[in-house]
Amino acid sequence: MKNIFKAAAFAFAPMTAIALATTPAAAQSKAGVAVANLEQAVATSTAYTTARTQMNTTYKAQIDAFNARKTAIDADLKTKGEALQTAINAAGGKPTPALQTQYEQYQQQTQTYQAELQRLGQPIGLANAYVEQQITAKLSDALKAAMTKAKVDLVLSPEATVSYQPTVDITAAVVTELNALVPSVGITPPAGWQPAQRGQGAPAPAAAAPQNPAQKPTSR
Repeated sequence: MKNIFKAAAFAFAPMTAIALATTPAAAQSKAGVAVANLEQAVATSTAYTTARTQMNTTYKAQIDAFNARKTAIDADLKTKGEALQTAINAAGGKPTPALQTQYEQYQQQTQTYQAELQRLGQPIGLANAYVEQQITAKLSDALKAAMTKAKVDLVLSPEATVSYQPTVDITAAVVTELNALVPSVGITPPAGWQPAQRGQGAPAPAAAAPQNPAQKPTSR
């Protein structure tokens, strides 16, 4: 079930970014430095894992429909892409009116499929974004509380470090604070609700491209 949530939330902005505590370059840390993976903290929080389990039940029909349709679309695009590549190879890579038409039809079909999957995935992606936003609304407070208890005044993301000892990782501490601040969340967005980072729009799961997508014919 993991892939459906990733696909359905494709067009949403990533999980609300929380600015990590920083100090000016010239300042010196008074207590210590720590590392925290905030996305992991949200994803492993009790509220999030419980909500995902609930969504698998509540949105089962939509999830099954999305997965079934996406599988069929992937297969069709793969077949069409291979047919186009075969035609291009047969023409020696040289552009012809027939190849151009076939290529444009392939592109149009891909866009049509993407729009279709967007519509199918909208309820799932919107619900997932609603869950994330409720949790990340308290993420800054959870981080600050974890920093205070760990007695650190500078926290870096794992990507911002070259190497660190596991003992400086306070991700688990952030999760503990999140669990206390947000023990549970709703999975059904209010009517008309949209993610805070996007004033409008809906999730747009993209149809997977063929494994060997055909390239547009070009002249030599």
